[in-house]
Amino acid sequence: MVKFNKKIAFSLATLILPWLTVPFMGKRNFLRFLPVASFINLFLSVFSLICNKKKWWKTNNPISPGPIDFTYILGPYFVATLWIFKLTYGNFRKYLITNMVLDLINAYPMPYIGNKFGIVKFKKMTHTGWYIINVSLAIIIYGFQALVEKAIRKSN
Repeated sequence: MVKFNKKIAFSLATLILPWLTVPFMGKRNFLRFLPVASFINLFLSVFSLICNKKKWWKTNNPISPGPIDFTYILGPYFVATLWIFKLTYGNFRKYLITNMVLDLINAYPMPYIGNKFGIVKFKKMTHTGWYIINVSLAIIIYGFQALVEKAIRKSN
């Protein structure tokens, strides 16, 4: 009989559950915001490599072994980026406030939960530092999406 492993169950839920909401977003919105979600996830993947090398945090995900926790990056981070843009793009103030609130959750309780399950542990990275990084990235990717929208309008 297979022993139930909480770490694997948590990792699978982290990856799969957010994707169950994507059909409610609509194909058009998914495709519209796919470039920005892909861009930030590529950036986070590279950033994770740097953080691992500098020992800012340590990941120990059984589904995604190695320095990059793809269950987090391709699960909640990717899908949340899509949803935030779908619900707020075009109103920067609403976008920024929404991001700041969600980044608070991402920076404070989420690492504690991840640590409890043995998935991630902040070493030299502080929760406030992670929060500032996430808010800064939110501002940068809003500009990236504006450039994507401008290029699409120009090509049409």
